Amino acid sequence: MDTKLALIRGDITRVDADAIVNAANTSLLGGGGVDGAIHRAAGPELVAECRLLGGCNPGQAKLTRGYRLPARHVIHTVGPVWQGGGRGEAATLARCYQSAFALVEARGFRSVAFPSISTGIYRFPIDRAAAIALREIRAGLGRLPLLEKVTVVLFSQPDLETYERTLAALDSDGGARNV
Repeated sequence: MDTKLALIRGDITRVDADAIVNAANTSLLGGGGVDGAIHRAAGPELVAECRLLGGCNPGQAKLTRGYRLPARHVIHTVGPVWQGGGRGEAATLARCYQSAFALVEARGFRSVAFPSISTGIYRFPIDRAAAIALREIRAGLGRLPLLEKVTVVLFSQPDLETYERTLAALDSDGGARNV
């Protein structure tokens, strides 16, 4: 199954896929980090479409066109702001991936690329986020046989190495690790 999963260091705005996932804020109108980069690369049409969506709650996902991006669509999801781990942050982050995969399934997408959701300005610890992300990505791949490729695009080499270590740990225990 992991032949369908790729971990890369790069710029998600350059990924050619049916959809890329945007680590958005609740307004969906752009911001910093991945969100700002996606909005800049897609052009003003993206924010115009996002204005029609009425925002998005943490853990949910909404779909737009990709406009000037190589990706044909953008799945916007709002991750949790890290508050120490006792306020349901892990469950909300898992719902981000689940909601994104629900849109992938509904639209019949064959490829999707994710950033590391909530690990930038929202301060979710990357090691915990990686475990949740990889668990949910594996579940999505297992449930969606038509999905050919899931790419996780990491911004920095240390982030990529964290995801690689986490994937190796999941592989070594058969993916049964409780994360």
